[in-house]
Amino acid sequence: MKLYDLGEVPWLESQLIYHALPHLGMEGLILLLPTSPYVCIGYHQDVEQEVDLAYCREHDIPVFRREVGGGAVYLDGDQLFYQLVIRRDNPLVPVGKEAFYRKFLEPVAEAYTAIGVPARYRPINDVVTAEGRKISGTGAAEMGDYFVLVGNLIMDFDYQTMVRVLKVPDEKFRDKIHKSLRQNLTTIRRELGAVPPLSELKEALVRCFERVLGPLERAKLPPQVRAKVRELIPRFTSEEWLHRVSRRREGRRVKITTGVEVVQRVHKAPGGLIRATLVMAGDRLADVSLSGDFFFYPAEKLAELEEALVGVRLGEVEQAVEDFYRRWEIESPGVSPGDFTKVLGGG
Repeated sequence: MKLYDLGEVPWLESQLIYHALPHLGMEGLILLLPTSPYVCIGYHQDVEQEVDLAYCREHDIPVFRREVGGGAVYLDGDQLFYQLVIRRDNPLVPVGKEAFYRKFLEPVAEAYTAIGVPARYRPINDVVTAEGRKISGTGAAEMGDYFVLVGNLIMDFDYQTMVRVLKVPDEKFRDKIHKSLRQNLTTIRRELGAVPPLSELKEALVRCFERVLGPLERAKLPPQVRAKVRELIPRFTSEEWLHRVSRRREGRRVKITTGVEVVQRVHKAPGGLIRATLVMAGDRLADVSLSGDFFFYPAEKLAELEEALVGVRLGEVEQAVEDFYRRWEIESPGVSPGDFTKVLGGG
């Protein structure tokens, strides 16, 4: 497999390169750092609920929606990104999403340990210190015939800006998030008091990934990859793409009369937060919008699940969700049909 050590790249390329490789039928392990900060949201998130867009505009902080699940995060050059693009039918790929996470995140934990920060893999998709504090942001996606795993080694972290770019109900709530972040998310600098040379971090990552991927061949990024990145820019920088979840909800027309109410619910599953905006007509779901920082495969089936639930009675929601999972062989690590049933009010 090819190793593309790209050094610093423009922030948009830091996301679009791993989107481009599957389109071109190419595998690879990519290492890079963005030259400027930005906010990145998960595939299923509603940007208007998760991000303070006005603040980001005022401070020239771009906001990007990736094709990978997970939550909103503030990214900058104090994080070394690793991005693995691998074919579904590659013999190295284990069966099942949780096995995939374990196999390819354990090398990240080993790399941290190698530089002096004892770490371990924690299901579903976390890398944590020996004390249990998160020290890497990770996510995965299916893109055509390829699996993509993305994550980072966090050298340092701007907690203050991360908290500020999030949309919150009030400042008291923001303070609670800030305190929780500092307690539960750590960095190499906090753990060691200083950050080792970047070359040492890269060497540790490469060495540990080679234990599961085999020898990695250093290579320059082919010109066709940069050409594909340029081709993808209009789609991924469009307002339609950024607001895809919000627009899907706004586009529905539901007449609200006696017996019809709009309900919003939130449920924290082990694999992520699920938000549901529902229109209830008596005991039936008249409209369903689902978003959150969970992982759902195939990703495009989430919209079909919303459609399949329209008209379903609350007492039948659990069966409807389970039937949908079986029919389309849905995988959602850490999120079960029962979790969707709870947020929909059917359990």
